[in-house]
Amino acid sequence: MTRWNPRLEALSAMFHSHLLPWTIRTLVLCGILLSIASIASATWKDSVLYSFQGNPNDGAGPYAGVVFDKAGNLYGTTGWGGGTSCGGPAECGIVFQLQPPAQKGGAWTENILHTFTGEPFKDGDTPQGGLIIDDAGNLYGTTAYGGAGPCLLFGGPVGCGTVFEMSPPAQKGGAWTYTILYSFKGTRDGQYPQGNLTFDKHGNLYGATQFGGGRGYNNCNKFYGYCGTIFKLSLPKQKGGAWTEKVLYSFEGTNNGSNGDGSDPNGGLIFDSNGALYGTTFFGGSAQGECNGGSGGIGCGTVFKLDPPTKKGGAWSKTIPYRFNGPDGASPTAGLMFDQDGDLYSTASGGGEGYGVVFRLAKPSGRSHAWAEAVLYRFQDGADGAIPQQANFISDAKGDLYSTVGAGHQTFGNVFEMKRPARKGGAWTFAVLYSLKGAPDGANPVAGLVFDKSGNLYGTTLRGGTGTGSDCSYGCGTVFEVQR
Repeated sequence: MTRWNPRLEALSAMFHSHLLPWTIRTLVLCGILLSIASIASATWKDSVLYSFQGNPNDGAGPYAGVVFDKAGNLYGTTGWGGGTSCGGPAECGIVFQLQPPAQKGGAWTENILHTFTGEPFKDGDTPQGGLIIDDAGNLYGTTAYGGAGPCLLFGGPVGCGTVFEMSPPAQKGGAWTYTILYSFKGTRDGQYPQGNLTFDKHGNLYGATQFGGGRGYNNCNKFYGYCGTIFKLSLPKQKGGAWTEKVLYSFEGTNNGSNGDGSDPNGGLIFDSNGALYGTTFFGGSAQGECNGGSGGIGCGTVFKLDPPTKKGGAWSKTIPYRFNGPDGASPTAGLMFDQDGDLYSTASGGGEGYGVVFRLAKPSGRSHAWAEAVLYRFQDGADGAIPQQANFISDAKGDLYSTVGAGHQTFGNVFEMKRPARKGGAWTFAVLYSLKGAPDGANPVAGLVFDKSGNLYGTTLRGGTGTGSDCSYGCGTVFEVQR
């Protein structure tokens, strides 16, 4: 069975239908005046480090980005490709390593660290998030499907998703050790983990499941149960022991006719200095505004905050710093980033003029407890691209922001920069650093970027490259570098 990604399905329908309600006319009618950043261009050089080849021997479709280890190797996952145990053309995906060339100008070398085998073997299936790495070089990630959970899709068993660990070999050249730390159970537990995990200072793991949680079933998704969770996986008390999962919060969605909770949370959570967690939800929030309650009456999405309990064993408390309404953004799929002033930055895949926005939430000041949103850039579906997806921002030492935006009608996707204004209150500048060309170059970047020590940028593309596997459309995807 080909595994279904409900988030990509929703974004694809959003783009190709052109039934997007957030237009310039709407902005005028609503009387909303939001600053629009100026556009600039810059030329960086792109290199494809690796083109995935797809089934039967390689991965395909890297939906998430990559991470460096201390030796300069890159690690990531592909959403499909790999073995043949999952059924259908897409297969289960892989965990990969890319080793840099021994000599300048040489080829990067791919090593497949794990090939997922899916629900038939109680293994993971279809990773939809990237990897994070600890100080010992262990890698942690999630799979959307698979594991020992009882979840069904279209009547067939697919599992509820997993959290896994990859441990490096004791001796160079040895095999990595793959361990499932937790299999989700669905219903009141989570289902379909989405996006990257996050460490706290003790090494515990935090993440989001798009569904499950036991709340809001009727107004979230007809194929999956409930509206999603934020979860914590606590380190075992003894070496070799079991990790312990706890649902910190279960989302309810939006009740028709009134403002409500978020639903379908994304991964990539971040902590503030007080230990509170921040993230975004794809739907939920306001039942008013341009979304008219969103698909099925569940709103345009939210930015949420979870405060840790004041007493040991107590409940985390949730607040919503911001509910999107359409012109100001809709359906955020990426996580958030703090700047040095404590303001939050991210993108929304819809809203603005219909093709997504870059936004900032300024932290409350003085007696105000409200976060103030500003749209820094509205994508136009021109050379600038359209519909940014799960690509979080990263920042350089000057406070400039970097990310990717997926393909539109005039581009196969872009690496872009948001340049911080020279003076406070000035306009941010949007610049395309590199426009992807499509196969044999990359196409459709949906994930964020990482810096190397020299300030060069590395990322992945969902399609493009030279791969021609049976599980690929328009190429099997790439890992790329963009240099100044």
